[in-house]
Amino acid sequence: MFMGEYRHSLDAKNRLIIPARFRDELGDTFVVTRGFDGCLTVYTEDQWKKIVSQLEQLPVTKSEVRKYVRSLLSKAQECEFDGQGRIQLPQSLVGVADITKKCVIIGAADHLEIWSEERWDAYDETSDETFEADAETLTEFLK
Repeated sequence: MFMGEYRHSLDAKNRLIIPARFRDELGDTFVVTRGFDGCLTVYTEDQWKKIVSQLEQLPVTKSEVRKYVRSLLSKAQECEFDGQGRIQLPQSLVGVADITKKCVIIGAADHLEIWSEERWDAYDETSDETFEADAETLTEFLK
């Protein structure tokens, strides 16, 4: 399970150090793509295969499905670590997440998220304000 919050910086070549505790769990090859709320999402190969399998079950006759699948898969990038535990993010993904230099890498159970520090701090502050109310609302899904 991925959990925790780590702050790192993107270098001039769009390389980002992934915390050591996440590297072993990610494996040799993994996928980075656009995520929700303005972040990037990192999936293990197995998790990515599950997601793609679920996407393949959606009805391609619906325009929302085609749009979502195109948006997700066109930005997807297979990655691997260099010798220093870094990944190279393509400029297209850096732009999607509005990352300029400072990043926050968070564990989100079955995946990682990469945020620009500015976006994460704003999001985190807002989510802190509604944490208890959100938990109360979501308990209905636990039955």
